[in-house]
Amino acid sequence: MEYLVPYVLEWMNMLVRWLHVITGIAWIGASFYFVWLDNSLRAPAPGSDLARKGVAGELWAVHGGGFYNPQKYLVAPAELPDELHWFKWEAYATWLSGFALLIVVYWLNARAMMVDRGVADLSAWQAIGIGAASLVAGWIVYDLLCRSKLGRHDLAFGVAIFALLVGAAWVLTHFLSGRAAYIHVGAMIGTIMVANVAMVIIPGQRRMVEAMRAGRKPDPVYGIRGKQRSVHNNYFTLPVLFIMISNHFAMTYRHPHAWAVLGTVMAAGVFIRHFFNLRHKGRVEWIYPAIGVALLLGLAVALAPPRPSVAAEAVPFSRVETIVRQRCVSCHAAHPAQPGFASAPAGVMLDDARGIAQNAPRIYQQAVQLKAMPLANLTNMTDAERAELAAWYQSGAKTP
Repeated sequence: MEYLVPYVLEWMNMLVRWLHVITGIAWIGASFYFVWLDNSLRAPAPGSDLARKGVAGELWAVHGGGFYNPQKYLVAPAELPDELHWFKWEAYATWLSGFALLIVVYWLNARAMMVDRGVADLSAWQAIGIGAASLVAGWIVYDLLCRSKLGRHDLAFGVAIFALLVGAAWVLTHFLSGRAAYIHVGAMIGTIMVANVAMVIIPGQRRMVEAMRAGRKPDPVYGIRGKQRSVHNNYFTLPVLFIMISNHFAMTYRHPHAWAVLGTVMAAGVFIRHFFNLRHKGRVEWIYPAIGVALLLGLAVALAPPRPSVAAEAVPFSRVETIVRQRCVSCHAAHPAQPGFASAPAGVMLDDARGIAQNAPRIYQQAVQLKAMPLANLTNMTDAERAELAAWYQSGAKTP
């Protein structure tokens, strides 16, 4: 039955990843909607019925053939309604599915996915321990900063949290593979986001509801804290979404300064998100998306590969085929021999001449330019072999 383990893990990967995307859409969609709603509310006229009811703002909207009239109270309505909808399971399900995915993809295959001997000579368990500790430490430091005096100053706090995340990326890239470092920064952000919901927003809302049921006026401080954490979560969304897809783009996590690359992308995401948040309030300030786009364009230029040097002499395909068979085919084959793989990663199969020819540009990019493959260099491809692959590709990638 041991031969079925990679196949079972691949099914778990697929199903949990699917679930994670579905729940993530639900959570982030709710976050975007409520921040938009909060920023779009308009205060009722003084002395109006709504103002006397304690409504802080309202709006009218049309969607799906119907009209809607959401209202937000300054603290709470005079009477608690019989039915009250809570928004929490989207967050919990997203984090639980994401954590399960982290275990299935990274922790259960830590030797291939997390350990990079060129970065740090760690055991699989040491790598997992560092990754797990980063999730806990990230929440503790973030929460302490929120509760400190710094948490009262939005801009200074935002700069401090950005520095925390970039610093975490810098530390992790010195212990884990770039791919694993990125995903653990994302998991750290996701943990902060769900902890905000589970440990601040929902408990505060429960206390407000309990106060109303007991006939007391709710303390507005719980609403203020919840709103603050909700806004933080909103700014985290674009960075964490990039990290979710970053494993497909080795040009980012394989860079010698991968932590700085990630910091630049995260900063661009925050500026772009800030533009939309301001726009919901009626302020259109194009400087913020312009900064975000400029950061991404500058990064694209900085990451561009150098012009390849002209190969001194062509390398015969027989030699290329030997290198690929020795270093790549254990994973990139119809039936991979590498433990942990039930099928060829990304569907790329290099176990015959046709497959090598079809994927010549990918081989050159991943094995030569980025040195992202073989994964964690498990098969010990040498720099001399990478140079031979480069010479073959630059001379036309000829096959028999």
